Amino acid sequence: MGMLSEKLKSLVANNKKALVAYIVAGDPEPGATIPLMHRLVASGVDVIELGVPFSDPEAEGPVIQLAHERALAHNVSLSNCLEMAAEFRQSDKETPIVLMGYLNPVEAMGYENFAVRAAKAGVNGTIIVNLPPEEAVGMSAFLEANDIEPVYLLAPTTTDERAQMICRASKGFVYYVSLKGTTGAGNLDIGDVTEKMDRFKKLSHLPIMVGFGVSDGPGARAVAQVSDGAVVGSAIVKLMAEHKDDLKKLNDEVGQFVSEIRSAID
Repeated sequence: MGMLSEKLKSLVANNKKALVAYIVAGDPEPGATIPLMHRLVASGVDVIELGVPFSDPEAEGPVIQLAHERALAHNVSLSNCLEMAAEFRQSDKETPIVLMGYLNPVEAMGYENFAVRAAKAGVNGTIIVNLPPEEAVGMSAFLEANDIEPVYLLAPTTTDERAQMICRASKGFVYYVSLKGTTGAGNLDIGDVTEKMDRFKKLSHLPIMVGFGVSDGPGARAVAQVSDGAVVGSAIVKLMAEHKDDLKKLNDEVGQFVSEIRSAID
């Protein structure tokens, strides 16, 4: 069992809901990422999703697309992301890191090379947005060999039959995308989320996290009451953009915001 599974199993055993936070590596500049990762943990985050900058992040709304652009302006690559993970891991041995991004940089690095380097850097999981489980067989073997757990996505339109397959393929947790759109789009429909969780929980042996649309404490609390945890991304990245010219202010504002989310969930 990998670190990601162990962490989530521990949360479930202690009747605690998970808080997962997403940031883009290198946003707004490379030096901001590692201190912010530590601040997220200190503020109550259980799992960090570290976004890999990419030029065409098709699942992202404008807020996160701009974060990718800011990181790419500093030439932040997949290799740089792994270096950041390794540096973070030197002083934090317990917080799972899940790399979230797109297949293209991984293909360029090579599946086996990526898996070996990611494991060495202390990465515990992956969310490759444009890699469905049917097409992941080639990479999955290398991830499994290096104790890295792939997480796959459920959508509002996912059928029960397909959901069963996605849940079987996932490790650690399953990510439920609560909106029929990009990150940061629309308002959270907690009634619809509740209905989908009633369905999908019967099909999954893993915890299910809800993301896309969780933007404040009340929303996170509502989601956590019907799922195993909340993923917060665009709201954090938007706050970072507002304070991108003052890294201390950025850390403080994000830390306070995440603490409020944690309190609301608890």
